Amino acid sequence: MGIGVSIFLIAVGAVLAFAVNFEVSGLDINVVGYILMIVGVIGLIMTAFVFGPRNRAGRGDVVEERRVYDDRS
Repeated sequence: MGIGVSIFLIAVGAVLAFAVNFEVSGLDINVVGYILMIVGVIGLIMTAFVFGPRNRAGRGDVVEERRVYDDRS
């Protein structure tokens, strides 16, 4: 789960928890919103601390640039 998906889950959860007053039999929309917000925060933390360092490990490579000139014209 990336940062975008985590923020999306937090936003949808906040809307369901705080702004929706719709009643469904057997389902509490507010609880679903809180669960989505918790899952989004956990995903954001995991992305930042667990998956983040792996993505930065390969960026320290040195790239050699070679310029080729064609004098055959």
